Amino acid sequence: MSKFKKGSNRPSGSISTASLPDIVFMLLFFFMVATVLRTEDEKVQVTKPEASELYKIEKKHLIRYINIGMPMDKRYGTEPVIQLNDAFSQASDIRDWIDKERETLAESEQSKMWVSLKVDQETKMGIVTSVKQELRQASALKLLYSATSRARTGAEE
Repeated sequence: MSKFKKGSNRPSGSISTASLPDIVFMLLFFFMVATVLRTEDEKVQVTKPEASELYKIEKKHLIRYINIGMPMDKRYGTEPVIQLNDAFSQASDIRDWIDKERETLAESEQSKMWVSLKVDQETKMGIVTSVKQELRQASALKLLYSATSRARTGAEE
């Protein structure tokens, strides 16, 4: 004779699913906070120049980046190139790029868009000047230069 009876008429207990939405939202929140989204791959080498007077922009979603420097892949040459988003471009493409980037912002924020130039410190000013001329033609007049911080010395004051 066995200890356990088979076929008992006892109803089986059901699993409570009341806390399931809480668990799902906790996991969703965790992954939203822990995930880093990278929107752009840098394809040029940029060694930023040093500066002592820096200003940090709070609304980074208003900043669009233009990278200028030597391509990391030598198949693209040894001269400095312009990178807009994830592609190499010419200075003449900047106006169209500015228009497309403005369309990604809300209408109230389109006039507040900044353009940040990440320029390698060894780059000649000719390519930077042509980029600035195209930005001026596109009415993108809020311009930032990316730099790394350096300590101020007593002689500069």
